[in-house]
Amino acid sequence: MVLTHTTNHTYSHPFPTVTLAFFLRYYSPQLNPFSSHVLSTDTISSHVDPETGRLHTTRIHMKKTRLPSAVVKLLPSSVTGGGGDKSSYVLETSVVDIKEGWMKTESKNLNYTGVLSVIEQQHYSTTPPDQAPATSFSGSGTVASPLSTTSYRPLSQNTFVTTTFSYRSMLGAKKHEKAAESTDSGEEHGPRRFGTWISGWGAKRIQQSIESIASNKTDDQMIKSRDGMRIVLERLRNNGVVAVLRELRRREGKSVFE
Repeated sequence: MVLTHTTNHTYSHPFPTVTLAFFLRYYSPQLNPFSSHVLSTDTISSHVDPETGRLHTTRIHMKKTRLPSAVVKLLPSSVTGGGGDKSSYVLETSVVDIKEGWMKTESKNLNYTGVLSVIEQQHYSTTPPDQAPATSFSGSGTVASPLSTTSYRPLSQNTFVTTTFSYRSMLGAKKHEKAAESTDSGEEHGPRRFGTWISGWGAKRIQQSIESIASNKTDDQMIKSRDGMRIVLERLRNNGVVAVLRELRRREGKSVFE
């Protein structure tokens, strides 16, 4: 079972500024105070497709993570590692088409996937969701669109974003499959078969509980994420990109570019 949660939001900033803010949102807690949980960000690859002009980027973020207390209480410490803060990695892929005015991103956790796999997909566009043309974002980062790639869209003062979270827990699934195979092969009899069914039903209930707990925290996470983006956007609007980056590098004791 996969549990999904979708929301829509509008930033009162033009699309180029919003895409820049997306890539800068984890640059420093001094730029975005809501990013203090991000320990590091590294770019794995970044290139512009010469045929489409689209920017393809893959980054990995190391974040300070804390599993929901309800999940820690629900599962043994051998599975969760106990409570408290832990480091985890998030893989982020993105495709930006500045001509057509859209960006698609996907982020997924690389740790604790046996307990819970979380995938966040976002679609930024100069067009409201109910008017946007159909596009697709495959695992290879290929996006198809019927719009022309030879002309630029008029610059809109708003950017619309649709965010979808997908939650899936596979906890206990492999053990349940092995138990089912043993039952099908005739290795178990009545009482053991009933016990296997109970075990499988219990694993499914635990998976659904974990997915539900994670989904319920989404609204709070989205509020903090949008507040962080809003702060970055306002600083870019008020001070300009170069001035903002110069000030950050100066505070961090790094050489200031001219």
